[in-house]
Amino acid sequence: MPRGPHTDPCMRGISRIRLFFSLILQGTLAFAVPMQNDPNGFEGIPWGATFSETDTFIKIEDTGRSQTYELKTGAPSLGTVQVDSMRFVTFEGKFARVTVRYQGKATHDQILAYLQSLYGPLDRTPGQIAVGPVKFCSWTGFETDVHLRYETGTDRGIIFFESQELRRKITEGNSATVF
Repeated sequence: MPRGPHTDPCMRGISRIRLFFSLILQGTLAFAVPMQNDPNGFEGIPWGATFSETDTFIKIEDTGRSQTYELKTGAPSLGTVQVDSMRFVTFEGKFARVTVRYQGKATHDQILAYLQSLYGPLDRTPGQIAVGPVKFCSWTGFETDVHLRYETGTDRGIIFFESQELRRKITEGNSATVF
């Protein structure tokens, strides 16, 4: 006697797999748009600039080819929005990346508005809006990439501003280098 599609164990398994992947994809969809105004750096510091400890920056980590700096004075901010931390990373002495961490839904909304004012609006076309526990937004320019990841469950976000050229050199030059 033939079984119906709802009672076949194979079909139930396939349905479960489809449900699992659809739930995973809901949390990983991203807004990705071309950057309108590529700054070729971060807040006036061009990618590839020589970086060292100054009155503004203090070195907090040195792993040989890569060094990490933080601001010496004051609470870090992105535009006018206060953030938890801002780290500046160099590779072989050249400015390559900034990592910004923040928390809170209100802060996230302010940062998202700020980034859109700098790099362009996100694609809000129906079907492109991400739903789920993790939100991703990206802007890609000719020299700069900006990637934002926000976890709704913990209300924490991280943003990477990075040089495309130096990221390629790091990847090509030494696969053992952690960046």
